[in-house]
Amino acid sequence: MSQSANNENLDKQLAQKQAAAKAALEYVEEGMILGVGTGSTVNCLIDLLPQMALKGAVTSSQATEARLKALGIDILDLNFVGTLDLYIDGADEFDAQLNLIKGGGAALTREKIVAAASKQFVCMVDESKQVATLGKAFPVPIEVLPQARSYVARKLVEMGAEPVYREGVVTDYGNVILDTYDLDVNNPAQTEKTLNNIVGVVCNGVFAANKANVLLKATSQGIEKFTQ
Repeated sequence: MSQSANNENLDKQLAQKQAAAKAALEYVEEGMILGVGTGSTVNCLIDLLPQMALKGAVTSSQATEARLKALGIDILDLNFVGTLDLYIDGADEFDAQLNLIKGGGAALTREKIVAAASKQFVCMVDESKQVATLGKAFPVPIEVLPQARSYVARKLVEMGAEPVYREGVVTDYGNVILDTYDLDVNNPAQTEKTLNNIVGVVCNGVFAANKANVLLKATSQGIEKFTQ
């Protein structure tokens, strides 16, 4: 692909991310405590949030927390907030049942916690994120305790997968990431449970138990809405 074609593709993707963020903003109410995810599409949403006069936000990463603070939005502790009405985030992949792969930004554990603590999870994506089967094009990120990295990697190899240590990355909780290729995710709910049962795994990037309630996909023709 030529540089000009690549730049055109990036511009198209950014426009779709901005459109998805604008569509997601319609679910946000003034005075709400909002759960806010992590990633490039979420950053497009964050740019729009000052107009909503939020009571505050619960974040899924230190990076998101810093961006919100810079805009004057109060950051609240989930332990003292209770159940959230709404969580908005992006995804690295989604399938027809609204199962997701997340964790490209290494915030998967906090993302999964906030999603689980919310009444509604709205996911916003550009059209490139839709797949027939999860895990074919994008690896499944797995957050692992540092001491267990090699052990967990061996277990993943036994499952027929190829784990790759994401060098130089430490999660907000001080753990490491194994990006796992060639993992069988034909049954996302079972895969999520199987990975969680490996000793040393903190969390994995398959979102089946906490999949999206609403998914907004931006295309060149407009927004497509999917619901459970």
